[in-house]
Amino acid sequence: MRFGKHKLAPAISPGKTWEGVAGALAAVALYALAWTNLGSPVEMAAWPGSAPGWILPVLLGLAVVGMIGDLFESLIKRQAGVKDSGTFLPGHGGLLDRIDAPVAMLPLAVLAFVR
Repeated sequence: MRFGKHKLAPAISPGKTWEGVAGALAAVALYALAWTNLGSPVEMAAWPGSAPGWILPVLLGLAVVGMIGDLFESLIKRQAGVKDSGTFLPGHGGLLDRIDAPVAMLPLAVLAFVR
């Protein structure tokens, strides 16, 4: 919150900022770098014609899709006029707010990493 000065989509989700997007993408890039240098659960050598260089763009793309999923869920809640999508996790925006990004990007992750 200290660094977030430029709002990403204030009409949809006023707490999200471009600085948060940059921080998330930087964290994903560091993760991809660690993944390529330290190994991964997915055996990269088994992927024909692939090199570890494919991981960075795939993970960054998945992160962006997750952010879009999060904003989409916030838009739906805003249009419905509700603060929380449920009462299972009070004060956290509801259960859907905890899984909105993975729900958006998980199908694409399966396509990218499972053959």
